[in-house]
Amino acid sequence: MRTAWTHRWRCRTGDLGMSTAEYAVGVLTAVAFAGLLFKIVTSPQVRGMLTQIVHRALQAG
Repeated sequence: MRTAWTHRWRCRTGDLGMSTAEYAVGVLTAVAFAGLLFKIVTSPQVRGMLTQIVHRALQAG
């Protein structure tokens, strides 16, 4: 919730939000992190561990 005080403070300090360059860096970072997670999760070792966990969970019930 913005108040008149916070609006005046942001205008005075020049902090009106992220610039386009900051958005671009943030998006690139998020995409790189998502790609890294995808590589880790789809690796044979992790896939095998997840398969074992699911099999154990289904057999326990």
